[in-house]
Amino acid sequence: MTARLDVDLEKQLPGFDLQVRWTAGDGIAVLFGPSGAGKSLTLACLAGLVRPDAGRIVVDGRVLFDAATGVDLPPQRRRVGYVFQGYALFPHLSVADNIGFGLRDRPRAERTRRVAEVVERLGLGGLEARRPAELSGGQRQRVALGRALAIDPALLLLDEPLSALDLPLRRALRDELRATLADLRMAAVVVTHDFTEAYRLGDRIVVYDRGRVVQTAPRSELLWQPASEAVARIMAIPNVLRGTVVKATPDRIQLRWRGQLLEAVNSPARAYLPAPDTPLAFFIRPEYVRLIRKDRGLADPSHHMNVMHGTVVEEADFGTTWLLRLRLDEPGAPAQGAYDLEVEVPHLVYEILEIDRDRHWEFSIHRGSIHVLPG
Repeated sequence: MTARLDVDLEKQLPGFDLQVRWTAGDGIAVLFGPSGAGKSLTLACLAGLVRPDAGRIVVDGRVLFDAATGVDLPPQRRRVGYVFQGYALFPHLSVADNIGFGLRDRPRAERTRRVAEVVERLGLGGLEARRPAELSGGQRQRVALGRALAIDPALLLLDEPLSALDLPLRRALRDELRATLADLRMAAVVVTHDFTEAYRLGDRIVVYDRGRVVQTAPRSELLWQPASEAVARIMAIPNVLRGTVVKATPDRIQLRWRGQLLEAVNSPARAYLPAPDTPLAFFIRPEYVRLIRKDRGLADPSHHMNVMHGTVVEEADFGTTWLLRLRLDEPGAPAQGAYDLEVEVPHLVYEILEIDRDRHWEFSIHRGSIHVLPG
């Protein structure tokens, strides 16, 4: 059973004010948000490296910090393992000595036994005598993780654990790290500003922005139900747009955008019914915009909803997919600078439809693919 973590922190620094409250457990928690949002400062407070001005930190019922009662356990008594950004391995020490660094005050036999257990668990056998410079990026990551695990921590903290790696290795080790953390079954908090990383590593994602928590949710819920337009933009969701309410019912919402009348069915209208002419924000995922084949006749209303016309004004080849940027055939300024919508199509579809030669398209958006954001 994963330990529960309760965090309630306030810390004022020159030009920055951290005030956050969140709870995690039952998996890996990821602190996600832009650089400078307070994520790493939170880790430092959890580890005991920075003393909060107020608040409380509790790990599985054990109080690490409580400003009201004066509890403030020193780092060495918190049983917190910390994987620093860039790993911070000691270059002059071997793998075994790096892993055992936090066990220096233990009897030699105990230290040797514990290092051997961690080496075996992380698949580092045969590398014990090597120095960090002789290791691959993935091996260095595991050594840093091993050093944090050697003390048998109650709480594991990882600050941007993949940022020191190049992109191909980063992708490969992301899933490996996820499997390792899941296998450990301990309270773990990971910091990242990359949403793909946050989604792949975390069970619960805590979204930070300017020293505040703006949403906490299971990763699947966050992906499809951002709490606001601000959260959607922090997540870098494409096609975050603004329109105006035409009509709202508990089942669906009609909105006007760029001269088009759109209908959405997974709206927040069940919780509130926005009045006509109320501004609202919504997003449309690029992979859910469907180009309508020209050799199939007129668009079938039973299959194609929210039909529009537009021209491809930009495109980018991502290997397996193409990203198209469409500008509607409507007068007025496009919604996103030079274009209105980003559309993602598989490479095969791009070739079959000969999109490189034919730039003007009719396209549709399913009602369930328009996600209206809470106000």
